[in-house]
Order: sequence, then structure tokens, then C-alpha cells
Amino acid sequence: MKNIDDLINAAKIQELIKREDPQEKATRRMVWVFAIIGAVTAVAAIAYFVYRYFTPDYLDDFDDDFDDDFDDDFFDDDDDVKPAPTPVPEPKTTEA
Repeated sequence: MKNIDDLINAAKIQELIKREDPQEKATRRMVWVFAIIGAVTAVAAIAYFVYRYFTPDYLDDFDDDFDDDFDDDFFDDDDDVKPAPTPVPEPKTTEA
């Protein structure tokens, strides 16, 4: 009889050990959800940066061709302009 009681007590202990807390189960589920979202975000970020690395930026080359000519003409004209002299008032003469 003692062996049967020991066996039942051992089964109860195993049952207590294996039982999961509902709060812990919900927490574990949230960790999995965040892990999956993080993994998808990381893969998307890596794909974007690989795409940006291998895709040439033609707009920079196009802008560089015209920037030099436009800037030189535009700013040279402004440097050559001198301020207009201020008019000197004439002295008043009194005619008597």
C-alpha cells in the first residue's frame, strides 16, 4: 500500500510541475508574436539596403552635369554688381 501511495504522490508532484500558469502562457505567446514581427522587419530592412546598394542613382549623375554651369553664371553676375552711390544733396543758396 505504501508503494501505491508513493506513486500517487509522485504523480501529483509531476502534475504540479508540468502545470502552466495562464499568465505565463499569454506572455510566451506575446514574445513569439514580437519575435516574428522583429524577424520580418529585419529581413525587410536587409532587403531594402541591398536593393539601395545595387541600384545606381542616375539622378545624381544627371544633376551634376548641370549644376556647375548654372551656379557659375548665376553667382558671377551678383559679384560684379556694385552698389549705387548715394546722391549728395546740393547746398542751399539764398538769393536776395
